[in-house]
Amino acid sequence: MQVKWPSLPLLIVFACAATVQGQRATAEKTLDFVTFRARIEPIFLAPRGDHARCYACHSQGTPLRLQELSPGAMSWSEEQSRLNFAAVQRVVVPGQPKISPLLLMPLAYEAGGTEFHPGGKHFLSMDDPEAKAIVDWINGAAD
Repeated sequence: MQVKWPSLPLLIVFACAATVQGQRATAEKTLDFVTFRARIEPIFLAPRGDHARCYACHSQGTPLRLQELSPGAMSWSEEQSRLNFAAVQRVVVPGQPKISPLLLMPLAYEAGGTEFHPGGKHFLSMDDPEAKAIVDWINGAAD
């Protein structure tokens, strides 16, 4: 008995269907607000040695605009965090950290980040705990 292989056009249809299915799976991934608030927002407030905290620039004149902290506050209110969450979603592709500017901008170029970030490079490698937290969150980790 001879096995007949599908014709080339049929193979292309299968390949296209698999690609669309993969895109749907990525699109279905969501970003968790609770995890964002617990693990990602603190990264924006962390001291940066020779550099300013992320918050210093990103609460003012940058495209990724975080909410200004209330006077005397050490963290954001839930309402402010929800606004931050909405702002950060514009620089994250759920399920795809390797193309998400939230990770790539502060990641060293040699480690796969963008060539330039005005605030400096904060993550020297993907092994940095903050980089790992961002990757996990983008990949759908939830608390």
